[in-house]
Amino acid sequence: MDHLVQLVLNGLFVGSFYALVALGYSMVYGIIKLLNFAHGDIYMLGAFAGFAILTFGGGALGGGSSLLTLVIVMIMAMVLTGSAGLVLERVAYRPLRGSPRLTVLITAVGASFALEYGIALWAGPNPEVYPVQLKSTTVHLLGARITINQLVMMAIAVVLMIGLDLIIAKTRSGRAMRAISQDPKACLYMGINVDRVISYTFFIGSALAGAAGVMAGAYYGKIDFLMGFIIGLKAFTAAVIGGIGNVRGAVLGGVLLGLLESFGTAFLGSEWRDVFAFGFLIAFLTVKPTGLLGEKVTERV
Repeated sequence: MDHLVQLVLNGLFVGSFYALVALGYSMVYGIIKLLNFAHGDIYMLGAFAGFAILTFGGGALGGGSSLLTLVIVMIMAMVLTGSAGLVLERVAYRPLRGSPRLTVLITAVGASFALEYGIALWAGPNPEVYPVQLKSTTVHLLGARITINQLVMMAIAVVLMIGLDLIIAKTRSGRAMRAISQDPKACLYMGINVDRVISYTFFIGSALAGAAGVMAGAYYGKIDFLMGFIIGLKAFTAAVIGGIGNVRGAVLGGVLLGLLESFGTAFLGSEWRDVFAFGFLIAFLTVKPTGLLGEKVTERV
């Protein structure tokens, strides 16, 4: 029983990272039907933004030795990655919005490589050690062990997810997002600034990915310019499992994928973790192609 609870806690912790990144995939796809494969590299950019802030401004922030410092750095990184998402949308995607989807998809792959190797040129190709020393206190929960830092990071992730859900459900911008996802041309005729709402969506999704990047860098202690590739694929997997285009489905898919990896690692070994995750995706889509919370959509002609 203790081992089972430990696996669940480990899966929830990793799944919270997947969910934060998967939200960006689902938000963008839900509005403009774009698979933004550069989104995983925004996560990487967030990790490096936190690294740069701690390296050059760590003294003013207390040296990166407390969770409060990490939260401040995370907020700053969210602003930077959100702004990067705005630039990416304006430069790479908006001019091609009326183009065939394959053209935009190739552009997204090119943007991904540009971000990866741009960071490699700036920071170097070698992994960097994250300049943060968080004191970790272990607590026992239902017989399992988890650190205070893990609990706080999971709580931050949950707060960000709930905040996003409230923005989409309760605010004017959220209503505009939902309307554009249904019929962008009708929204344009109704006076909604579609370009601004799409840019706002990119900002929020990129900011959430940046927050996940900072937390991952602080927890795992090492970052590199390719770290966004595999988590980008897994976050996309989580979004598809949950029902891409559905925000709550992205959270559910991220948590489910984290749990699957945790249990798969325990029973099959860590070297089979990725095989297990992507294999489950293939098997799952043969049964439910729309995902857990996705809806079958009939295209109007």
